[in-house]
Amino acid sequence: MILTPPASDQNLTSLQKLEKRSLQIRRRLRRYPAAKSFFTRSSLLAHDLRQRSSQILAGAGLTGALLFSPPSLTALPASPIAQTDEISMSFKQILAKSLQSLISHTPSSLTSEQATQIEAEIEKTTGLKVKAVLENQQLNHQVGYIGYEQHLQRYPGDTLADHDEEQIAGIAPGLGAWGYFASDRSRFTTTDYLREKYYSVAQTLYLPNWESDFSDLRDWYKYRKILVVNPANGQAVVTVLGDSGPAEWTGKQFGGSPETMKALGLHLGSRKGLVLFLFLDDPDDLIPLGPITSPYNLNINV
Repeated sequence: MILTPPASDQNLTSLQKLEKRSLQIRRRLRRYPAAKSFFTRSSLLAHDLRQRSSQILAGAGLTGALLFSPPSLTALPASPIAQTDEISMSFKQILAKSLQSLISHTPSSLTSEQATQIEAEIEKTTGLKVKAVLENQQLNHQVGYIGYEQHLQRYPGDTLADHDEEQIAGIAPGLGAWGYFASDRSRFTTTDYLREKYYSVAQTLYLPNWESDFSDLRDWYKYRKILVVNPANGQAVVTVLGDSGPAEWTGKQFGGSPETMKALGLHLGSRKGLVLFLFLDDPDDLIPLGPITSPYNLNINV
């Protein structure tokens, strides 16, 4: 049998009907002392429940709006990682843009005017002091093609398996121009490790006075710090001269370790590219070897 609600109930909402029914039940139960005490203490009576339900539904609606609404790009701050990538990319773009109009896209030696402009731009952008001529020394080229070199033997018995990166490059069968980086494995330091990892190569053997002043020049150029910059993408890396070469017939003026070439973005494809190759003026040895990812502030009291 279907019961039809009283006419007076037909215009009530479902919630109002529920409250009315609840009130009727409470009145009947209040006849019993235990039930009366329970309803007095309880805060979850029907009229309280309605208020709390409204608050819960309102909160759920707000949560749903946040979940299903498209994100506001202006309201949400970028993550620290995104900000770091943004700064790094901007830094590289600025460096590339500042150099591209100043550098010839063919191997060359910089004029004094070009050198002054380029040195100023690099210092302004990176905070690093570089020189085309340092302590009266100058390479035959400051702009030239760099090629992908093999790993160098760092100590007697060194093997390719002991090198932790870019093993695809292989290891040179002979020694670099300066010999081993360490006399034996027990004396192999982190400094030696980084020097081989980020070594560069320049044609010191073709300097006009290389043979006549060999002993002095060899000591001056050995592990001399060099900043290598790829003007096409603004990627730069601090290296040391770890070898002499390449030969003129290769058509290249410089060389770079596998990790150096990777830092320049030149480790794939032809593994060759035009770079800017300048002495790093760092007499106190403050600048670490490796890729440059942000400007340096050297005006800090340590």
